[in-house]
Amino acid sequence: MKKNLYTADASAVGGRSGHVRSATGIIDLDMSVPEGLGGKKGATNPEELFAAGYASCFQQALLVTAQRAGDTLDKESSVQCSVTLFQEGEGYGLSAILDVDLKKFDEAKTIEMVRFAHKICPYSVGTRGNMEVELRVTGKAIPVEASENVGVSDKGGVQDPKNAAPAAQNA
Repeated sequence: MKKNLYTADASAVGGRSGHVRSATGIIDLDMSVPEGLGGKKGATNPEELFAAGYASCFQQALLVTAQRAGDTLDKESSVQCSVTLFQEGEGYGLSAILDVDLKKFDEAKTIEMVRFAHKICPYSVGTRGNMEVELRVTGKAIPVEASENVGVSDKGGVQDPKNAAPAAQNA
């Protein structure tokens, strides 16, 4: 049975060249298209906010995974999330890369923990089938089950942000 735990509220005015504010006022930011696509300096964009949220949420899923196994994560463990905006035909989409460094675990244990975290992380659950997510352990891609990316193979897939083609500013 579904049990709602928390609802966050935010509003936006002016789209990518506007302003966002959370109901709590903690987030109160100017928005812009990415600077590399002609946007202004000193403003964030939806992809940065999504990447920050996904990285934080995935790190929490790893903490839960470790706790369930009777272990703890190194305090310096990290999750780097890269979110790519791409254009395909008339539509736009997102893909993500999650790069995890758990420090104290060997590669096999880290991969096992990353796979489990990907099953329980709310962002991973929410994006499954809608955007491709590549999992990496200290920079090395790990195989992703086909079921983890069902429905995204024809939506552009994951691109390394360093190799991504620029997207249109009006996305």
